[in-house]
Amino acid sequence: MSANLYDLLASRFPDDRSKPCFLLNDGSAISYGALEAGAAHVAGRLRAEGVQIGDRVALQAEKSAEVIMIYLGVLKAGAVFVPLNSAYTPAEVDYFLGDAEPKVFVTDPPAWVAEARRHPAIADTTPRDAGDLASLIYTSGTTGRSKGAMLSHGNLADNALALHAAWGFTSEDVLLHALPIFHVHGLFVALHCALLSGAPMVWLPKFSDAEVLAGLKRSTVMMGVPTFYTRLLSNPAFTREASAGVRLFISGSAPLLPSTFEEFEARTGQRILERYGMSEAVIITTNPLHGERIAGSVGFPLPGVDLRIGGGEETGIIQIRGPSVFSGYWRMPEKTAEEFTSDGYFITGDVGRRDPDGRVWISGRAKDLIISGGYNVYPKEVELVLDELPGVTESAVIGVSHPDFGEGVVAVVMGQGDEATLIAEARRQLAAYKAPKRVVFVDELPRNAMGKVQKNLLRDRFADLFKR
Repeated sequence: MSANLYDLLASRFPDDRSKPCFLLNDGSAISYGALEAGAAHVAGRLRAEGVQIGDRVALQAEKSAEVIMIYLGVLKAGAVFVPLNSAYTPAEVDYFLGDAEPKVFVTDPPAWVAEARRHPAIADTTPRDAGDLASLIYTSGTTGRSKGAMLSHGNLADNALALHAAWGFTSEDVLLHALPIFHVHGLFVALHCALLSGAPMVWLPKFSDAEVLAGLKRSTVMMGVPTFYTRLLSNPAFTREASAGVRLFISGSAPLLPSTFEEFEARTGQRILERYGMSEAVIITTNPLHGERIAGSVGFPLPGVDLRIGGGEETGIIQIRGPSVFSGYWRMPEKTAEEFTSDGYFITGDVGRRDPDGRVWISGRAKDLIISGGYNVYPKEVELVLDELPGVTESAVIGVSHPDFGEGVVAVVMGQGDEATLIAEARRQLAAYKAPKRVVFVDELPRNAMGKVQKNLLRDRFADLFKR
């Protein structure tokens, strides 16, 4: 029996294929039947253009329903889907194309799919084994060249089924989808949950307050990054009534501030469900659908995921093993070997701990660890203190070269306040070596497309702060 992910997804489409899949901004809809037909024609065009099993098909474009037709058609044809961030520059794209060596590169999905409809549709799905490659996801690493995480049909299927069950998706759900689809969050996590339910999606090109507020009126689930939720909370029109029909709000791709969690609950009466994932394993842990969701915790490992803390310490680098963990980095065997332990655990690079109940708490990235005067400082611990202080909207704590301490703790703060006052207050709640030696105020923190603060840019910007 074939383990092609396309067959699993299509088996869950509604029996009545005229039911909507994409609910568009203009009031129109694209049915599951149209999605299925589009994917079949895409597979036909790929075959006509000489795409063979295992060939890569790259795509860089803005969000559209046609992107999903191409994604599913690539799977159906037994090829490998390579989504690229629409914000990548030509020079960056040249690197990815040189590395992945795609047989086809799509930049205008609506036109490409329109042309595909001139080719005979392929009804049969190309058989694939669970271990066969389905997608290459290039990591948005802040240092070194980007790596292509190899995700198999089995990796994606296992994770999709686990999330579908964990979050209680049914055909009665309507998913508000405002995420980009070049990343695992929008392409795999959100999309697969909807397709496995045969459920419609309110399909928004990107996040906008007005469109999301309108979409919430007909949605039951929303997935987003923390920035989505802070923007909603800053809008007076986002009320308890505006969210009354939504059974579940899910957040990921970046840490959710406890203050956002608490303000959201006070405003809506609902607790955001935070989860933890990465390109190399899709989703790893989740807070429970039924049960206590605790601010700051990313919950428990999904069924089948074996998670441990490396080094034998209470806090250390998280290591994982399980059915959704990727097989390695594309054409980088040495790097792959470095990232796995001898007994098969992937070294995530995220620092965290597990409490006595088994919940996972993330402290930050190992590369963000600050060593000041010989002491380890975990930025998240300092940020949690600063973010609760009056006038602070959000903070990002970094290490900057220091002549005496090796690295000095620096807090980059969005908001208003007095540097000396914030440092004094941090010293009241933290050991002196953890407290910031400097606080600098900025209007905005630099973020990547998924809302993660780009601390490497902050380290570069403030590299000379302690120079004598």
